[in-house]
Amino acid sequence: MEVHMSGSQFIITGTSKGIGEQLACMLVENGNVVYGIARGTSDRLSSSANYRHIAYDLNDTLGLENVMDRLFELIDPAHADMICLINNASMLEPLKSIDLCEPKDIQMNLQISLIAPMILTSSFIKKTEGLSIRKKIINISSGSGVYPAPTMSVYCTAKAGMNMFTQSVGAEQRNRQHPVEIIAVNPGMVETDMQRLARSKNESEFDMAHVFAQAHESGQLLSTEEIGLHLLHIIDKEFEPGQIVNYNEV
Repeated sequence: MEVHMSGSQFIITGTSKGIGEQLACMLVENGNVVYGIARGTSDRLSSSANYRHIAYDLNDTLGLENVMDRLFELIDPAHADMICLINNASMLEPLKSIDLCEPKDIQMNLQISLIAPMILTSSFIKKTEGLSIRKKIINISSGSGVYPAPTMSVYCTAKAGMNMFTQSVGAEQRNRQHPVEIIAVNPGMVETDMQRLARSKNESEFDMAHVFAQAHESGQLLSTEEIGLHLLHIIDKEFEPGQIVNYNEV
């Protein structure tokens, strides 16, 4: 698969593992600069000269504008073919019937999975206003944002919110002189720590555990390398702002 992203600069959340780590590795290998935001670090990325790490807990959403201030002191739009924000980080738990979920767990999930991407998107648009270079935001969503599932109400709600947020901001951007190309991507089922967590749960508490286990046993899960290559293609391809992109449709 051929991509043409040399000289682009990326801000990616959740780069310490999973899809975020894999995609960041592929991007820096292609000559791009990646700024990663995550609590933990990645051994794979730490030695790369094209990777800059911002250690930050996305649960602290009110400090995110300061994080973006720091990042845009480092980013040089004059020497970038494209600036792209990828809101990848999210939280799967709590995986329980809603009446068994603790308020602090509900709040943390929505702070990390929905509110943080909204604030980062807002800040990104403000800081790139007027720039004529290509500007893109990719929100990593899920099929769970469309299909309601028992004992996954918090996660499903966060992803449904991500889809609606993307569509709404896309509608705002379409008539701008230099619009931000904002899309949401449903990557399908990928073999990550989140998947392993879901299938390890006790089915008496988490109704969907057998679905995740079956997907793994039947070989339905994509590797992070496979979805990483697919995301490179999606980054390169142009979409109408606000579009929801499914893995099997591109």
